[in-house]
Amino acid sequence: MNRSTPRYPMQRPGRSLLACALAGCLAMAAPAALAQSTAATIRGVVSGDAGPAANASVTATNLASGLSRKVQTGADGNYTLAGLPPGAYRIDVDAGGKTNSRNVTVAVGQSATLNVSTGGLAETAPAGEATELDKVTVTSEALAEVRTSENATYISTKQIESLPQGTRNFLAFADTVPGVQFIQSGNGSTSIRSGAQSSNGVNVYIDGVGQKNYVLPGGVSGQDDTRGNPFPQSAIGEYKVITSNYKAEFDQLSSAAITAVTRSGGNEFHGDFFWDYTSEKWRSPTPAEEKAGRKTDSKEEQYGVSFGGPILRDRAHFFVAYEAKEYNTPFTIKPGEGVSAAQLPAQFQSLIGGVNAPFKEDLYFAKIDWLLGENHYFELTGKYRDETEITGVDGISTVPFGTAKDNTDKRVDLRYQFTGQGWLNDAHLTYEDASYNPRANAFGNGYVLTRADIDSNGGKRVLNAGPGENFQNKAQKGWSLQDDLTLTDLQWHGYHTVKMGVKYKVIDISAAEQIPYNPQFFYDIDRDLGAPYLVRFGAGLPGIADGSVESRNKQFGIYIQDDWEVNDKLTLNLGIRWDYETSDVYTDYRTPADVIAALDSQDPRAPAGQSYRQTLARGGIDLNDYISNGRQRSNFKDAFQPRLGFSYDLNADQRHVIYGGAGRAYDRNIFNNLQLETTKGTFPTYSFRFNQPGHTCTPGVGDCLAFDPRYFDRAALEALVAADPNNGREVFLLNNDLKTPYSDQFSIGMRNAITLGETEWQTDIGLSRIVSKDGFAFLLGNRRPDGSFYPAGARWGAPFGNGIPGFGRALILGVNGIETRANSLLVKVDKPYTRESGWGVTLAYTLTDAEENRENGESFSLDHPSLSGFGWHDAKGVPRHRLVATGIYDGPWGLTFSGKLTLASPTGYYFVNCSQAPAGNDGQCFTDQFKPDDTVGFKQLDLAVSKEFDTGAGIKFRIRGDLLNVTNERNYNQYETYAGRLGAPNAKFGEHQDGIILPTRMFKLSMGFSW
Repeated sequence: MNRSTPRYPMQRPGRSLLACALAGCLAMAAPAALAQSTAATIRGVVSGDAGPAANASVTATNLASGLSRKVQTGADGNYTLAGLPPGAYRIDVDAGGKTNSRNVTVAVGQSATLNVSTGGLAETAPAGEATELDKVTVTSEALAEVRTSENATYISTKQIESLPQGTRNFLAFADTVPGVQFIQSGNGSTSIRSGAQSSNGVNVYIDGVGQKNYVLPGGVSGQDDTRGNPFPQSAIGEYKVITSNYKAEFDQLSSAAITAVTRSGGNEFHGDFFWDYTSEKWRSPTPAEEKAGRKTDSKEEQYGVSFGGPILRDRAHFFVAYEAKEYNTPFTIKPGEGVSAAQLPAQFQSLIGGVNAPFKEDLYFAKIDWLLGENHYFELTGKYRDETEITGVDGISTVPFGTAKDNTDKRVDLRYQFTGQGWLNDAHLTYEDASYNPRANAFGNGYVLTRADIDSNGGKRVLNAGPGENFQNKAQKGWSLQDDLTLTDLQWHGYHTVKMGVKYKVIDISAAEQIPYNPQFFYDIDRDLGAPYLVRFGAGLPGIADGSVESRNKQFGIYIQDDWEVNDKLTLNLGIRWDYETSDVYTDYRTPADVIAALDSQDPRAPAGQSYRQTLARGGIDLNDYISNGRQRSNFKDAFQPRLGFSYDLNADQRHVIYGGAGRAYDRNIFNNLQLETTKGTFPTYSFRFNQPGHTCTPGVGDCLAFDPRYFDRAALEALVAADPNNGREVFLLNNDLKTPYSDQFSIGMRNAITLGETEWQTDIGLSRIVSKDGFAFLLGNRRPDGSFYPAGARWGAPFGNGIPGFGRALILGVNGIETRANSLLVKVDKPYTRESGWGVTLAYTLTDAEENRENGESFSLDHPSLSGFGWHDAKGVPRHRLVATGIYDGPWGLTFSGKLTLASPTGYYFVNCSQAPAGNDGQCFTDQFKPDDTVGFKQLDLAVSKEFDTGAGIKFRIRGDLLNVTNERNYNQYETYAGRLGAPNAKFGEHQDGIILPTRMFKLSMGFSW
């Protein structure tokens, strides 16, 4: 089939040529430019009997909502309809009194080419057949990114509705894209990552607005360690995943960009209700439950409703959605250090065994759209997310020690589009208010059981049995204004679509961190359980602060992007952006005078006359790089980000396209790291030892006390430190020249359209290299009197006892330096689902060689004087081989079958390797990594079947069953990491423990109805 869709003036085509061209351009649309990150563009050439038709009228009318856009063709017959919400459209052309109509469907962020002839045609496509074009089914699923330099993939509405899943998190389908992982951890929390970088580098754009988390990890607002969803799935129409080489409009990210469009109401009233459910009766036991002989009560229930329709037909519409999740996730409490439940004191034995942790989420979404004339379009959307849960309950941490967490997120977006002849302006005024509030599940004195421990950290814990340590309140709140202007059909040595934009945002960021909030008393299980040998507690510095800080950050971004169609084969994507952010908690920080005085005081362990500052200098630390009086620091100004790409259509028919690109993308420094310089300095952690058998010390010397029951009173503990509040105070100092993390991205590849029989397949094979730099890390600043970090002749043994005189154990320095490197082969094979064929298949294979110089997710790097001490290792959690396959099939009796298979090779686990160090001598330990001795590291097969019943009364009822992890694969994520000592290796090293990635084999029942 000839799929040539020339963008340039051409001779009058015949009818058959036009039919082929139209089918080709829509089934294999060539996205050359984006009007904005979520809207679609339809462009092409109108021809009449005498050639290109100048001043022809081209109108696009949305078949669901009646939204209409109209443009005139230029002298060469070219036209561009920009800023179209994704969906089905009728394209009406009027040229010199001759008309033609075609019905087309465009997807999120696409630019489809549609060439139309008004000559020699006897009929037009029926207006009501939104997906029928010259007998070729045209749906958004069949459209493919071809002539673009982006590494991008669409996730269609059909995939979201049909593929099996357990979470109703719309991001779960992103792992069908090569290089992307949707991760569900052992505690049920979910996250998304791309390549070797952490989840922090991801950004999700809903209707063109970024959902970035400025305070916490996770990338997306509200997605740090939660079982919740960022957005109601029923309100998502479709979305696009770009893993690298995105255009200049995308900001605040360094890995994947996910751009989604929300659903809108139409000219008919429609509604939907769903409910799904599973419990412990419908799942296999976990390994821990198998050992215990019983399953812990558990439940996963999700339900919701959506409704939309017209306010004014063809002019204004509404859409609302509500979704809820209620989970009880099973966990198993088990003592550590080889202690059995029977060896515990009687009052703690009831805490052992199976428990469940509740979770409740409510998600609301509402949208109103309003079209005034043909040029003015408004949208008002609002989202509210509210969730509560219990976390931190598993292993040795009992329910009282857990964390009760509240997580809320409110967002409002007012959007205004103005369409002119040859240009489009898209403006957003947004407001957001998100908060994260974890706190102890109970209040009082913590009760921590340990074994043979004299470490003031309270290591070798057996059981966390009392109220826990957590108390935080972190939030971001503010407004932003962003405006994007797109100029279409500029001509100079080809055709240019130029997009430029600016964003200004004012965001108030706050953090309160009081850890440990509840005093923690440590007891030796092998000694006297009547009295503790250690207490750790936190307290605010008298008259100074209480561990809280606020910052008003201002963000400014500007970009310009030129998508240049040089000719019918070559397209160049040329862009650059610049971002700038102020953070007064960093730039205005003043190092406390008492800290400076202590740094300049005599180092008590060093020769007479040597200050601690001089000790640090001997160890290579220049304190002038960290001490600030409020004028030494400035905000990062060098975030210039070129984004360059190309695509070359070998035969100008969109069947064989070579593409590539290179670019830089800056993310941002997470406020949760920056705030510690202030909060840790005002809410110190104190430790006191009690003279007890097996933990003897001399009362009155150092931090040793004779135990007295009055110390169970918090007021008595605070009195201990009132006279010397700096005792135990950690000092955090940030580098005065902090930079912003970024990634450099390079790719080259080829896309092909292959016809096998009557089936069209899309393939995409590419190579990418992504290098990220300047990730944030905390290093230990302590040095021994001679400036050394390790003991003499050793390569392990951090000098925790050599802190700032008069202060606590540690001086912590905040620096840049975490890096990742990922080289990937990305293979994608796709047969899009269509109603005509009744089936669709996707295959995504990723071969990755990824390294990192610090364990993913670990910003604290205190075991070595610099990051080089950790060495380069395989990137944690990034498999060398990963395959994700999905399929959808319309079977007999109206049944729809679907499946998803995920296979991945084993990934590395970090551990401290002391196998060459004799007992009692850690000097030869080092950071190491091992991989489980398995051929397959992760395997999960999910299947689903559904059927819809038409009641004949305007209501359709549906029922569905999902069988997750069909083979009941044990995807272990906990291993024995103690390798043993010199001459005494641990025979169990590397063996798996009970922890697994959920789910076990699970059946989930879903029901619903629509009208």
